[in-house]
Amino acid sequence: MVDDDPLIQMDACDILQDAGFRCYYGGTGQEAVDLLQDHAGNVTLLFSDVDMPGDMNGFALARHVDQHWPHIEIVIASGRVKPEEGDMPDKATFIGKPFNARMVHDHLREKLPDGKKPEPLKHAV
Repeated sequence: MVDDDPLIQMDACDILQDAGFRCYYGGTGQEAVDLLQDHAGNVTLLFSDVDMPGDMNGFALARHVDQHWPHIEIVIASGRVKPEEGDMPDKATFIGKPFNARMVHDHLREKLPDGKKPEPLKHAV
């Protein structure tokens, strides 16, 4: 989970944990890349904001992750911008902010391949 707002980061991690994911988090794209270099084998999903400090926004992070760790599913979130053609890899999906647990769980149930859905997500409300 990547977001520079600590409250959104905590809320999103709680939502993801309720769905059965373990949550690693960072506040910038570079922090996410650093974490993935150590933990990519244990990561199923990248959930990232678009607007973040530093040289790598969420769209650039999504492209980087798709190129280096293609097994990781990608969800990008924003309340300010919507992706345009070419912003995200083809497999990445977008969810608007503000979001809540039901929206995120429904989105993940719809978009994630069955083999990448944790058991709690299959039953989350």
